[in-house]
Amino acid sequence: MPIEILVSLRTLAAVTALGAWLGFANPLLHFPPAALCLPLGLAFIGFRAIRARQALKAGWLAGTLAAAGCLYWIVVPVSLYGELPWYLALPCPVLVSMVLGAYFGLYSLAMHWAGRKLPGPCVLLLAGACWVLVEQLASFFLSGFPWLSLSAAFAVWPAAVQAASLVGAYGLSGLLACLAVSVLLWNTFTAARVLATGLTLFLALFGAWRMQSFTDEGRPLSLLLVQGNVDQSLKWDLAYQSGTVDKYLGLSRAGLAGLAAADPAKPKPDLVVWPETALPFYFQDPTPLRHRVAAFVEAAGLPLLTGAPGYVTLGQGPDFVLYNRAFLLDDRGLAAGTYDKEHLVPFGEYMPLGELVPLGKLLQGVGDFSPGRDQRPLRLGGVALGLLICYEAIFPGLAQERVAQGANLLVNLSNDAWFGETSAPRQHLNLARLRSVEQSRWLVRCTNTGITCAIDPLGRIRAEAARLVPLSLHCTVAARDERTAYHRLHWLWNFGPLALAIGLFAWGCRRGRAGVRQ
Repeated sequence: MPIEILVSLRTLAAVTALGAWLGFANPLLHFPPAALCLPLGLAFIGFRAIRARQALKAGWLAGTLAAAGCLYWIVVPVSLYGELPWYLALPCPVLVSMVLGAYFGLYSLAMHWAGRKLPGPCVLLLAGACWVLVEQLASFFLSGFPWLSLSAAFAVWPAAVQAASLVGAYGLSGLLACLAVSVLLWNTFTAARVLATGLTLFLALFGAWRMQSFTDEGRPLSLLLVQGNVDQSLKWDLAYQSGTVDKYLGLSRAGLAGLAAADPAKPKPDLVVWPETALPFYFQDPTPLRHRVAAFVEAAGLPLLTGAPGYVTLGQGPDFVLYNRAFLLDDRGLAAGTYDKEHLVPFGEYMPLGELVPLGKLLQGVGDFSPGRDQRPLRLGGVALGLLICYEAIFPGLAQERVAQGANLLVNLSNDAWFGETSAPRQHLNLARLRSVEQSRWLVRCTNTGITCAIDPLGRIRAEAARLVPLSLHCTVAARDERTAYHRLHWLWNFGPLALAIGLFAWGCRRGRAGVRQ
């Protein structure tokens, strides 16, 4: 292959990766439109490559570089809390990125094929459909890790992501990818200019209309979110259990006292919320630590939602199953319901292929958790709390299930302490904001170290706590029953892009064979 093509493809890969890094949350400069360089660059690689193999390899390289730049933070939990030496921790984000890079390489390969088999307008349609498939594949294969969803890059601009209420986050990512490729082909044919202009106007005008016409109707709910800022390296140390309980009780009492002092006539909060595994012991057991928590709840006369490990014994023997659990206590300190985390973090909460992979868990905890089943909302009076623990908030399907089961408020309990002072907490937050827009629900995030906040149904942050500080945050939200177009037609956006891509590939192959015969 000519050397100038090699240099060109490698340069495109570097530019694509740089654009992705700037487009997603990072410690230097977050400029969302730069994220469009990812689908634009991958498509450009596909169009410029001479052979399919070149497109696949260069697209894989670009995708790997882009993912590695955005996911550099994986080193932190692996090295600090997984207790691996740095020379074993450093390759971890690269290995994850190489897997994600394969999806992007397939996208470049699809664009290489489309540029030679399909007319221009069909190339643009396939660009959007294939991008949706890339993100769907990333959310499914090997337990799923859809962290680099293109639409999440724009979550910091709420007006730009309102179309997620129509087509979901993946559908919006497909529209953005289609827009990027249309800009790339602006001077090639008229349809590209028409589509680029039309999509830009649609996203801008629909976003502005929804932001202006939105009315937050629903049952008001006052919450006190407690952020303990407990050191992750000490969290599971038995010697610090009592101190951890004291910290959460003290912050809760201080928060309630502050609210009472600010306005004695104002009613107490409706619910106190503590983060994921805020209580690092088996809360279901009748221990002195549990009694102290229950006594606080009863004395305050307030319900409490908190995270803690849970278990279920199997028969009469010593065997048991562990769960990452959320407990809801009523205002008398009695258990009113539990939720067991459904989508676990591989290598963090369980070991996939444990017999084949010679590594222990990379994150600290009490043991290997099992996934929960049939996780219905927890009821608090007329409010149905749809729970999403930790990175469950990055999966659109889980929020969809919670709302379909009746949830009118989404609650994300998380422990982002293992991210350290990286861009991961902000990336995590941006993904969670899309769940609010998709389902038109308030989403409350209560985390150990931050980012603790309340997100309205438009994806706007209405209250936010400082990171890495022990504190309590008061916020007022609303329990809503509205269903979005995406919620009602999610099946269409889940399977429609696949049907469209299959149809275009089939037509392109048939068209190509006809051209050969002619």
